[in-house]
Amino acid sequence: QVQMVESGGGLVQAGGSLRLSCAASGRTFRSYAVGWFRQAPGKERDSVAIITSSGESTSYADSVKGRFTISRDNAKSTAYLQMNNLKPEDTAVYYCTAFLGPARYWGQGTQVTVSS
Repeated sequence: QVQMVESGGGLVQAGGSLRLSCAASGRTFRSYAVGWFRQAPGKERDSVAIITSSGESTSYADSVKGRFTISRDNAKSTAYLQMNNLKPEDTAVYYCTAFLGPARYWGQGTQVTVSS
């Protein structure tokens, strides 16, 4: 099993930046792809960004392309989400997940609030 712990959320003004971290423990982190998802009140949990186990390939939701960057450091068993030019519509609870085949592990989430 993989335990995931997110950090780095908070309150920021529109146009600002935040960097989320996702620290993993347990089984070999480097074997798992990692995704960042977000869920706003009353809405479904949506994918924001995904990175492969090696870090060589990434993908992003259209709404965050050019503003968010996902990365990982397998030596530190940590994934990151750099968020720039934040908008009020980015306000949500952000979750990281590690997945490999049918296995998927979630963190507890971290709140990001962007004020206008």
